This record gives sequence, C-alpha cells and structure tokens, in this order.
Amino acid sequence: MINTHIAKSVVAAVAATLLLSLGACSNMSPQQKNTAVGAGVGAAAGAILTGGSVIGTGVGAAVGGVIGNEANKR
Repeated sequence: MINTHIAKSVVAAVAATLLLSLGACSNMSPQQKNTAVGAGVGAAAGAILTGGSVIGTGVGAAVGGVIGNEANKR
C-alpha cells in the first residue's frame, strides 16, 4: 500500500513541476504552449483515473498533448 501512495505522490509532484515550469517558456508559440499544457493536464488526469499507473499517465499525457496541439488549429 505504501508503494501506491509513493507512486501517486511522485506523479503529482511531476505534474505540478511541469505545470509550474511552463511560466519559463515565454518564447514558445501558442500551439507549443497548448501542447505542453495539454500533456501536463492529460498526465495528471491519466494518473488520477488509473490510480497512478505509469501506462495511464503516459497515455493521458499523449492524448492531452494531441488535444492541446490541435486546439489552436481552428
């Protein structure tokens, strides 16, 4: 049970770090920013929905990144 708690804490810390570090990316295009934010939010959502699964986090990041990338193309 401790391993699950540690995994969830690590995933939350990585997602928070990713989201906070986006402020330093002022030279990114809007599409690049949307992709990065989508990947971060997708990773967090994937981790939450799958109980901290690495595969769920990765799939969430990939799907979120694609959605973020496509959001600015309208």
